[in-house]
Amino acid sequence: MQTCVVHLVRNSLRYSSKRHWQPITAQLRRIYTAPCAEAAEMEFEDFTERWQSKYPAMIKLWESAWPEFVPFLDFPPEVRKLIYTTNAIESLNARFRAATRRRGHFPDEQSALKVLYLAVLSREKNKTNPTGQIAGWKNILNVLSMTYGDRLGIN
Repeated sequence: MQTCVVHLVRNSLRYSSKRHWQPITAQLRRIYTAPCAEAAEMEFEDFTERWQSKYPAMIKLWESAWPEFVPFLDFPPEVRKLIYTTNAIESLNARFRAATRRRGHFPDEQSALKVLYLAVLSREKNKTNPTGQIAGWKNILNVLSMTYGDRLGIN
């Protein structure tokens, strides 16, 4: 399972003084935008060297999350921009919970699926992206198609 990079960075800042946030986030950005896992490891070593004595819990956080984080680096930059945060998934799950909680019990599975389908179709008003479109989707789709081919189910 991939760790949400945004949440990992945000959790890192919980362990550090606000006056160090800018240099910490700048160094973390070099880690999660590294071209490959080896480059990210080198950046992380620099990061550890700089902050270990001051914020050991922050370093431990990254060390424990590293096995879940590294697969993220296997993706091309276009795809990384799409998956570096799990906020879209969390938002959809929250929408599902709200839709099912309001209705209580369902007579059958088909009824529940209809409610979930309608929850996906509904768009919230006054959102900056009301259509739910993803910026650069065509480029991302091309990369995913070349990488995963028939697994996408696009003919």
